[in-house]
Amino acid sequence: MKQKAAYWREQLESLRSNKVFEIAVISIIVVSALLIGATTYDESNRFERLIYWLDWFVTVFFLIEIIIRLMSEKRLINFFKKGWNVFDFIIVLASLVPMNYADLVLLARLLRVFRVLRLVSMVPELRVLISALVKSLPRMGYVALLMFIIFYIYGAIGSFLFEEVNEKLWGNISLAMLTLFQVATFESWATAVLYPTMEYYPYSWIYFLTFIFLNAFVFLNMMIGIVLDVMQKESALYEIETGEGEAAEIHWMRENMQTLRDQMDRIEAKLDKEP
Repeated sequence: MKQKAAYWREQLESLRSNKVFEIAVISIIVVSALLIGATTYDESNRFERLIYWLDWFVTVFFLIEIIIRLMSEKRLINFFKKGWNVFDFIIVLASLVPMNYADLVLLARLLRVFRVLRLVSMVPELRVLISALVKSLPRMGYVALLMFIIFYIYGAIGSFLFEEVNEKLWGNISLAMLTLFQVATFESWATAVLYPTMEYYPYSWIYFLTFIFLNAFVFLNMMIGIVLDVMQKESALYEIETGEGEAAEIHWMRENMQTLRDQMDRIEAKLDKEP
């Protein structure tokens, strides 16, 4: 019985890791996304029955696919030890909400929108990007805090100096910070903010250029640098996991060097014991 269970588990594991099966899953995810988009058009009412059955086909396919992945594990708990597996399981479970009940139609449609996110878990490159983004958030938070301090200081100065120019833009510190956000995004900042201010204060350009230099060049590049650093580390971890790439080769060499060092230590210990 155990041998038969192991045989079927191996078959399911080979199916799960098969490239054709992965492409099929990705294709069904794309079909699911198209179905969601189709329901937003008024013309879709003519094909309501077809869209309904296609939606159930996609739902059943995802359910079978997640069952295959569950049964291919030696222990069921191992499936839930990986965050991406839990993510897929929750999305598939949420999409089981039926759409033929009037009270649940809106909820069902909203939950089905998130099935598109399964592309992230299916494509390794996207997983690396998302993991890098999530892991870089704490470090980016400190940069964002520093940016808020600069916004606050410049907002206070702007509300003191330029309130007479335009009270809607500089009337208080919150309005001033909102105006500075417009300046930081370069959204018509020169015509709407800079030039009217320079009519009253010719040297106000110093205020705006120093603010833009700090935010657009310094802090933005700091954010980019943090994300790139974390992405490089995540890419190295992915290469080590898959056993491919330069990082995997370096990791393999380090492990072999450590093994050789341990063997040399054991040989030296034996030689020291000999008379």
